[in-house]
Amino acid sequence: MQSIKKASDKFLAAACVILFAVLVVTVVWQVFSRQILNSPSAWTSELAQYLFVWLGLFGAALVFAERGHIAVDFLVRKFPARIEKITAVFVQVAIIAFAGLILVWGGYRVSEQSWSQALSGLPVTIGPLYLVMPVTGVLIIFYAVYHMVAIIRGDEEAIEDTEPDVI
Repeated sequence: MQSIKKASDKFLAAACVILFAVLVVTVVWQVFSRQILNSPSAWTSELAQYLFVWLGLFGAALVFAERGHIAVDFLVRKFPARIEKITAVFVQVAIIAFAGLILVWGGYRVSEQSWSQALSGLPVTIGPLYLVMPVTGVLIIFYAVYHMVAIIRGDEEAIEDTEPDVI
């Protein structure tokens, strides 16, 4: 499971870098063609929107890989260690439920319903672009299961200590 996580981490990090680079090039071309050439490219706006969404979803999955999501844990930290562990497992189960229901199932449904819907500015259909939702949903579920198992085994702390030490 550790090797799959490392490979997924590397894939997501590379995908985020590539998506960000393509997004920057697309937006620079959009500004250049509009301001310098006085002939705005119609496709750049639409491509930039989809690249931004893909980057956001892949980035969210990468944050789940690192357990870097926002957690308001000041109350949970006051609980005994056993309750902290139960709460951390419950949070991972909630993440699995959300990702499964919204991203995987909902993303598949919206992709299926719009599979043949054409885009005005790009020579592709919308359906394949929406496949990013179930793909990132599966990745988030994998990471949630990975962290849940690690928490139960004691390989990871129930509540990560991310606060800087105060001098």
